[in-house]
Amino acid sequence: MRSITIPLDPDTARAFERASTDEQRKLCLLLSLQLRALTATPQKSLDAIMDEIGQKAAAQGLTPEILESLLHAE
Repeated sequence: MRSITIPLDPDTARAFERASTDEQRKLCLLLSLQLRALTATPQKSLDAIMDEIGQKAAAQGLTPEILESLLHAE
């Protein structure tokens, strides 16, 4: 396995750090599988993938206002 660094908002980082070792392992596996799935189809452009993620986030209740507050949270 290789490690990479991914910037996260403070709440997400805190939640990960507070998770048990087993939960952290599961989260890493889930993220790895999701990243692999997103990058396994080179015919999709990054813009198309990001649009798809945005549509899913909106469908789950993420509004532009919530996104703005998450991006500017300290």
